[in-house]
Amino acid sequence: MTKIEAARQEYRDWCCAIGIDSMEKVNEALETGFGIKLINICEARQERKYAEVADQIFWNHDRKRIVMMSGPSSSGKTSSSHRIAQQCVAVGLIPKVIELDNYFVPREKTPRDENGEFDFEALEAMDVELLGNQLNDLLAGREVELPRFDFIEGRQVFEGRKMKLEDGDVLFMEGIHALNPALTPSVDQDRIFKVYISALTALPGGEKVHYSTTDKRLLRRIVRDNRTRGISPEDNILRWPSVRRGETRNIFPYEENADIVFNSSTLYDMPLLKYYAEPLLYGVSEASPAHGKAVELIDLLSHVTALKPAEIAAIPPTSIMREFIGGQTL
Repeated sequence: MTKIEAARQEYRDWCCAIGIDSMEKVNEALETGFGIKLINICEARQERKYAEVADQIFWNHDRKRIVMMSGPSSSGKTSSSHRIAQQCVAVGLIPKVIELDNYFVPREKTPRDENGEFDFEALEAMDVELLGNQLNDLLAGREVELPRFDFIEGRQVFEGRKMKLEDGDVLFMEGIHALNPALTPSVDQDRIFKVYISALTALPGGEKVHYSTTDKRLLRRIVRDNRTRGISPEDNILRWPSVRRGETRNIFPYEENADIVFNSSTLYDMPLLKYYAEPLLYGVSEASPAHGKAVELIDLLSHVTALKPAEIAAIPPTSIMREFIGGQTL
């Protein structure tokens, strides 16, 4: 059994244990007034899972001072990394963060894709040598000056921001290549703790009903990007195949490198997404090339009972799902 399969099975077992192991039973819980209780149970489980990851980091931190996190689009990586870092503080560790977006090569060395556009997702777009040198210096107890990538000028700049790992410090990094050992070929991989984050699901149903991880992530992305980036559902649907190609190339081949898999799904996420996504999807024109996929997603949501506004208000501000609907305080 793969690590992904094991994480999915563990979630399936939990769903069975609480007696809500199908979307029909989720709907029944919502329709009989147990929506807020369901939200609270799911959030309690997530909190325990954050703590379990932090415990693993703590138990290994004498050797593994670097924590690398990766996962596909709209898995809740940002929220998860913040919550795991908070749990690390709770057990006495001090998280420090390096942003991998500051380790791009100069613009003139950036590879191009098949359309001649800059391919910032390619591993070759990363300054692997500088990153490796700085990580090895940090592991050796030396101070480094961190770069900032100037996206306007297309180059790294150094502005005096220094970092050194003290006792109890743990270095956090998150990015699409984080679980790929080719990102850090000069670094001892036994010094890196790797976390894979994905919205795995386990609810049974018909084909493409309720439990498609891919469709759930697309719905999350549609809701978030409409709210925060002004990207229409149509544009997101049309961009999705390109996103999926990037995941297939850069993320999925390395998921089994993870020391631990974190499942960012909750039993109430599809009912929540229905409330926000369904009106957006109905706005996609029949003439649009995105209409077919919009109809497919509407059909998927037709099997789901939406959360009520009062239930949505009960979702805590630290929830993963707040990353997509707003109101997060992380």
